[in-house]
Amino acid sequence: MTESTLRIINAIKAVPPGRVSSYRDIGFAAGLPQGARQVARILHSMSRSQNLPWHRIVRSDGTIALPPGDGRELQIALLRSEGVEVPETGRIAPHWFWAPAPAPEGLSLRDSATPSRDRSPLR
Repeated sequence: MTESTLRIINAIKAVPPGRVSSYRDIGFAAGLPQGARQVARILHSMSRSQNLPWHRIVRSDGTIALPPGDGRELQIALLRSEGVEVPETGRIAPHWFWAPAPAPEGLSLRDSATPSRDRSPLR
């Protein structure tokens, strides 16, 4: 397993129950500013083996990436079971977002790296 994969896994595991983060912000936290697709690949291939809270990761606009019938309903149910309000549209409001701290290398997120309920995914 590569160092960048480990950083992505750790950033995903850091998302607390009842909160969500985006593929993009997880990539930034792992020191990979263009790493959103790599985050998606890791979630797809390693969620079970690494016990990742895959359901807490959504698109940066707050929408769920999975299509109906391909895990979308399960993701919505898991998020709702943690108290996250997910409307029928599947677009989660900004106040549910949590931003992980940046990677140890010091690559920073676009703005504050401090976790905040008020952090908007729309920048």
